[in-house]
Amino acid sequence: MTDLDRETRMRRIWETIQDIPRGCVANYGQIAEIAGIPRGARQVGYALRHTPKDMELPWHRVVTSSGKSAFDPNSRHFKTQRARLANEDVAVVNGKVDMNKYRWAPELDEILWKPSSMWDEN
Repeated sequence: MTDLDRETRMRRIWETIQDIPRGCVANYGQIAEIAGIPRGARQVGYALRHTPKDMELPWHRVVTSSGKSAFDPNSRHFKTQRARLANEDVAVVNGKVDMNKYRWAPELDEILWKPSSMWDEN
């Protein structure tokens, strides 16, 4: 599925991020894999940077594979991400989320039979 056009890849990434439940986080590579874009972690970053302004995306639930924020600890985005995660009872300790505790681990049925999607891919 790596020959998907950019728009389709971005829509799949955004939809996958929408599916991350409250109180969980996912890393860039994990999102790419679930979206059907193997080795597409950088594409996840690209899609996040180009999210439409009117789309309410839980971007704060996306962290690096080690559980760190991708933002500089002194930045506004880092502080916003940390506050939003804390609001969902996800602890950020020493700038990291415990991936063993908070990592989203969807069941195959959850991925395949989710209730709805953001877009119809007709």
